[in-house]
Amino acid sequence: MTTAKRNFKVTYATLSSPDPQLHVLFDEAVARARASLGQTYPMFIDGEEVWADETFTNRSPVDRDLVMGHYQNGTEEHVNRAVAAARRAFKEWSRLPWQERVALMRKAADIISERLFDIAAVMSLEVGKNRLESLGDVEETADLIRYYADQMEQNNGFIKPMAAESERHHNRSVLRPYGVWVVISPFNFPLALAGGPSGGALVAGNTVVFKPASDTALTGWKLAECFRDAGLPAGVFNFVTGGGRRVGQPLVDHPDVAGITFTGSYDVGMNIYRSFAGGRYPRPCVAEMGGKNPVIISKTADLDKAALGVMRSAFGLQGQKCSAASRVYVHKDVKDAFMQKLVDLTSKIKVGDPTLQEHWMGPVINGGAYEDYQEFVADLRKHGKIVYGGETIDGLNGYYVKPTIVDELPLDHPLWKQEMFLPIVTVTAYEDREEAMRLANDVEYGLTAGFFGEEDEEIEWFLDNIEAGVVYVNREAGATTGAWPGYQPFGGWKGSGSTGKAGGSLYYVQQYMHEQSQTVIE
Repeated sequence: MTTAKRNFKVTYATLSSPDPQLHVLFDEAVARARASLGQTYPMFIDGEEVWADETFTNRSPVDRDLVMGHYQNGTEEHVNRAVAAARRAFKEWSRLPWQERVALMRKAADIISERLFDIAAVMSLEVGKNRLESLGDVEETADLIRYYADQMEQNNGFIKPMAAESERHHNRSVLRPYGVWVVISPFNFPLALAGGPSGGALVAGNTVVFKPASDTALTGWKLAECFRDAGLPAGVFNFVTGGGRRVGQPLVDHPDVAGITFTGSYDVGMNIYRSFAGGRYPRPCVAEMGGKNPVIISKTADLDKAALGVMRSAFGLQGQKCSAASRVYVHKDVKDAFMQKLVDLTSKIKVGDPTLQEHWMGPVINGGAYEDYQEFVADLRKHGKIVYGGETIDGLNGYYVKPTIVDELPLDHPLWKQEMFLPIVTVTAYEDREEAMRLANDVEYGLTAGFFGEEDEEIEWFLDNIEAGVVYVNREAGATTGAWPGYQPFGGWKGSGSTGKAGGSLYYVQQYMHEQSQTVIE
């Protein structure tokens, strides 16, 4: 693994490669990644590599002949060992001065940054992300950890003096960590949505047991290596692999788990939320559970901005983002012009091996998603009009599909409300903006939303009425996607989130601590 100095930074708003050096470094990293495929990887428990009796194998969605690696098929016994290790380590880690935890977490962030290209190359092969998306995921992970370290520092470890009854009284509010924290991450942002929550939990003084999505176990191992190499004490960060029933549910059910962060589907998230509430006492559950994100386009909109913003948010990472733009409500007076621009941009998308510079879209994550796409487009073709796409792409030996634009779908069709998590966007015209807003809000989700329009009054109307936690106005870099730590807090309302607090924000780290009021009288 090599590192290189660079004079650029990739975020999700990066519209093009910031420096030719990026491509040279990324291509070199892909060559290294391909040369190392097919290894067997351990779990990491109590500072030691741990091996199970059984393993499972992952293949790349980019090319099904590529074996990414073999991973341990953990059991409840491994869950118990990991939780016990984290519980033992908690006492010392939580009592470490917060400044020392901050220093260790910043070191971990620096290691992630140093390994940017090698981790991103693995992620591109494992998930199917293009190079800019993969690099952005790794960059965001490091920035999330740094941001949470900064929050601890700026708030003096969340130790706050309170009013005193007299000179003899000394009152203060102290936020203290809970204990063992479980992090369960999704496949689509396998580093940021693992390292970010883990970083928040760790810097606050909790210990962590991390389970990655089975499709992205290798990226999860890369994160474990970074925390290990930063010098975190044994048991502070533990890494377990295996399926939901074998490992995931036992983690949720474990009585010694004090808190949990889950990112994934609404159905699984709500099941975890309800199940976790069945313990001996209430425990925090930070759940981010997807979205069905609308874009409203006014007749005053800059249609070039609107089309580019919708295209990027609908089809980036093959639509497999909880923040993806999946519903577009465009004023009837400009709908035809908007559709022409959107179809033109979409037709220029090159689909193929995402490790190659020319390909902006890669494959969907696995065979299940590939089959779902075919079922959805068959339904959409039957009930609406597929304006572009609607087909799989043969001959590439991976799970490749075309970006798909749908028109004339009846507003009572269930796919206006169901999260498909695929590169499919539905479009309809509106005449009354209040009706457009009603439709935009008439879903169980409330994650992200976008608006395009040039008048101040309509922008304020949108901001005052939309029911979503992350909203963008006139953002061509992404109509509903592209949040970055410290710039756009990322969290959902309604069925999209359980806490009302957002990642990469001023209020995130506090969720990993509970308050203690301390009064000392001289």
